[in-house]
This record gives sequence, C-alpha cells and structure tokens, in this order.
Amino acid sequence: MFKRIAQTAGFTGLLAALLLTLLQSFWVAPLILQAETYEKAPAAQAHEHEHAGAMAGHVHDQQAWEPEDGWQRVLSTTGGNLVVAVGFALMLAALYTLRTPRTVREGALWGLAGLAVFVLAPTLGLPPELPGTAAADLTQRQIWWVGTAASTAAGLALIVFAHNWLLKVLGVAILVVPHLVGAPQPEVHASLAPEALQAQFKIASLLTNAVFWVAMGLISAWLFRRSEASSAHSGLNHAV
Repeated sequence: MFKRIAQTAGFTGLLAALLLTLLQSFWVAPLILQAETYEKAPAAQAHEHEHAGAMAGHVHDQQAWEPEDGWQRVLSTTGGNLVVAVGFALMLAALYTLRTPRTVREGALWGLAGLAVFVLAPTLGLPPELPGTAAADLTQRQIWWVGTAASTAAGLALIVFAHNWLLKVLGVAILVVPHLVGAPQPEVHASLAPEALQAQFKIASLLTNAVFWVAMGLISAWLFRRSEASSAHSGLNHAV
C-alpha cells in the first residue's frame, strides 16, 4: 500500500509540476516580470538621487538573492512546483486508499475538490498578488489561509459524504465561517502595477491552477487504479 501511494504521488507530482511550470512560463511569469519593472522603478530612481547627492559614507545594502531571469528562474520555479505537487499528490493517493476512484474521470472530481480547497476558497479573501502590491502581515495571512483551506476541506467532506442532512448543513456553515471572519487586509490597498495587469494575473493564476489540479486528479487516479489492478493480478498469480 505504501509503495502504491509513493509511486502514484511521485509520478503524478513530477508530471503535474512540469505541466504547471510550462503554463507558468508562457502565461504567468511574463506578467510577473512586467510587474517587477513597476516595482523596481521607484528603487532605481531613489538610487540615482542618492548618487546625485554624493552623500558621504554611502553604503550599498546587500539585497537578498533571487534567481535571475532565464534558466535560474525556470529551474527555481520547477523545483518549488515539484515539492508542492508531490505533497498534494501524496494527499490524493492517501485519500484513494479510503475511497478508490471507480473511474479515471472521478479523479478529475478529486482534482476539482483540491482546487476548491487550496485555490478558490483562499482566493476569495486573498487573491493572487503581483510584486509591488500592498499586503497585510504575512503571519496573519498564512493563518487565515490554512484555516480557510482546512474549513473548506471539512465542509466539502461533510456535504459530499455525510448521510445526515444536519451534518450537510453543518458542512455549509463550516465553509462560510472563514469568509465571515474575513481575511486580514492591508491598511491601504495599493499596487504599483496597473489594474489591467493585476486582472490578467488573477485570471492566469486561476486558470493555470485549474489545469494543474484537474490534470493531477486524472493522472493520480489513472496511476492508482493501474497500480491496484497490477497488485490484484499479481495476487491472483501467487494464489494460483
């Protein structure tokens, strides 16, 4: 069983991560690079003013390392996507041991559930942000994000699998609670990037994540069912 989970998660995570990186490279990354030009412009202007004033004892602050445009950025993105994808795939494979998908298409439903839990619900309060966008305290945002994802997962589980209608109603209530509390917001909403660019980024992020999750559901269900059938066939041969 553990071997089946590991194999399913490993191959699913690899394929889904490569697909996500490809989509991000052609659609999401160019928008981020464009937004970074707006973010870096004020810093460049301030740097020029400092040099023009010939301030004595001026010292350059060491900036945190970040991957350069090109292969470094793509490699860094691929590594991050791989870690995240394998983690999510492990979660799906573990759930399949409790409720094996009857068809490969059922894996798409599991993928859509993952999309709802980890993308759609948190995005309602904390939409994707381009560089240069004002944001609330990071710790507070992380706490709200984790709480929202957990509430959404629990709520959906009750709505779909519970037989008692009271439990289904409870599931709906659990879904709503994080949004009634509200996500932490910055004191002033501001962004250096134009609104049109922000809108494009939100759409690109949502659609790429949707493709990622549906693909991961389909791939993981196919691999898990294939592995299960192989194990069953091997067991019959040993019995004979």
